Amino acid sequence: MLGIIGAMDVEVNSVKALVKNKTVTKIAGCEFVCGFIEEVLVCVAQCSPGKVNAALCAQAMIDNFDVDKIINIGVGCSLSEEVIIKNVVIATDVCEYDMDITALGEPRGFINGLNMIKIPTDEKLSEKLAQTAIRYGEKIHRGTIASGDTFIADVDFKAFLKKEFGALCGEMEGGAIGHVCAANGVPFAVVRSVSDGGDEAAQIDYPTFKQVASDISSRIIVEYIKSEQNQYSL
Repeated sequence: MLGIIGAMDVEVNSVKALVKNKTVTKIAGCEFVCGFIEEVLVCVAQCSPGKVNAALCAQAMIDNFDVDKIINIGVGCSLSEEVIIKNVVIATDVCEYDMDITALGEPRGFINGLNMIKIPTDEKLSEKLAQTAIRYGEKIHRGTIASGDTFIADVDFKAFLKKEFGALCGEMEGGAIGHVCAANGVPFAVVRSVSDGGDEAAQIDYPTFKQVASDISSRIIVEYIKSEQNQYSL
């Protein structure tokens, strides 16, 4: 079964609407919609914004549904001059930029337990998503997506994240979902369509472009499912 997680209703509603023969289960405040899209068995959930919400949702999905991979879809901000609004970033890895135990001698972003800073996404799954996006005319970038419990709208903070982590995109869930998936041995991928520049204009750009950006990420996942030849079964 393919797991799909988005933070907001605009990120997952169009995907949920395509699910046939659906069952709906509520766990830990999340609604899990399971059924078939193009004969592929899926479980779609809205986690709500933030790392804790994302982690709760991912762990509940892994514990209660037979998912063999998870794709996190949605919107994010640009952290690079090369990445502009409506571009797509498909993560090679994710990090949690607000993990900070530098006072104890560890580098910023170091994740105890996993003992790493950057969590690699599944290479094969991410490449398939990238090729799907390219095939349907999207401008894509591959690189690090940085997650933390902050809506990024500050040019200095944006520059810091780019310098510290080499990140192309910032958001609030992918790193936590990657953390949970890595701890459980579940392959994962993160897809972000850019809604704003992560600067002082973000408060205007984000509400203006979030629907358009959400539609792009949703379309990629739906087209990926349509092209996926491996059929999932209960």
